[in-house]
Amino acid sequence: MSVYDVAVIGAGAAGSAAAFHLAKAGHRVSVLEAVDGPRVKPCGGGMASSVQQWFPFDLSPAVDDVIRQVDFSWCLDDPVVAELPGEAPFWIVRRERLDGLLLEKAQEVGATLHCPFLVQTIGREDGQWMIRSDCGITLKSKAVVIADGSASPWSAQFGLGPRDLHLASTLSVRLEGLGTLNPGVARFEFGLVHHGFAWAFPLNGGINVGVGTFIGRNPMDADTILNALLPDLGFPADSGLRQQAALRVWNGHSPLHGNGMVAVGDAASLCDPFLAEGLRPALLSGCEAATCLDRWLNNEVTTLEDYSTVMRRRWGDSMAWGRRIAQVFYRFPGVGYQLGIKRPTAPRRIAQILSGEMGYGDIAQRVIRRLLLQRG
Repeated sequence: MSVYDVAVIGAGAAGSAAAFHLAKAGHRVSVLEAVDGPRVKPCGGGMASSVQQWFPFDLSPAVDDVIRQVDFSWCLDDPVVAELPGEAPFWIVRRERLDGLLLEKAQEVGATLHCPFLVQTIGREDGQWMIRSDCGITLKSKAVVIADGSASPWSAQFGLGPRDLHLASTLSVRLEGLGTLNPGVARFEFGLVHHGFAWAFPLNGGINVGVGTFIGRNPMDADTILNALLPDLGFPADSGLRQQAALRVWNGHSPLHGNGMVAVGDAASLCDPFLAEGLRPALLSGCEAATCLDRWLNNEVTTLEDYSTVMRRRWGDSMAWGRRIAQVFYRFPGVGYQLGIKRPTAPRRIAQILSGEMGYGDIAQRVIRRLLLQRG
């Protein structure tokens, strides 16, 4: 039986970030990934360049484009063009390339990859975790990082993350060619999507298009939306590789740690409930989890409570306000577009939130009051 200090379930961005920092700190790390080989993930791939500060190696090999301009529209009309501030560029990555780079770096500093390894059971025996795969392989570890995404069964089983999940419905489309979208330009479309928005991000030789609805339980009519949006981007309405997903978004303060166990990324329901940003919180949580686990494994602390505390301070407090903004904005999106997106300061505020320079709490009360007063 193989014995490790940490078993990381999932080789995505959050899991691989945690694995890298833990292995670099000298711990025996095993990464357990169910799917063999790279795969296209239903993710827009946008993240602030500020995430580079959390890694001692260059992330640019995973970057397809750098966004300097954002084009907004309402029902494909009423455009707003905004230049992003130069000090906070926004990166677009292909998830298969970013995840692969992080995993490669983790292996270079000593992490071991087990793939394919579909976890069937996780249990405690003699003070350690016993992890069994579907093909009968068993690993033992002192700690476990749950990093297997929004579909993870383990977060709920071990009481990590919110008790009541808030699921956003998303559809992602990978297109070859840029159509009418220019390099360095991101597109956000409001109005076509009920209780949500659509986006188009340029890749090197392609586009990631996404549609998401973030409040309510009504099914999303994605075909009708894409029939209008894709031709506007210069593509036939039936183009592209399509993937649907139910995305866990932040839904209240909750513990992200247990006895020798933490949840990170989408498995911890960290996705931004307003802008659907998932990559930065995934990388942040992976790095913070590694820091707290390193101290716990070195007997400097007796619990992993610091991880939940740090993630609340660095992420959750802002998301509590982000959820309130989303609940108002997406119920009255026409008012939100006129009073929010079309305000001269809006693009800079969005860029500052995405980069981590500002939290939703810094703008929430003014935004919500403005929306409600105008609606009234």
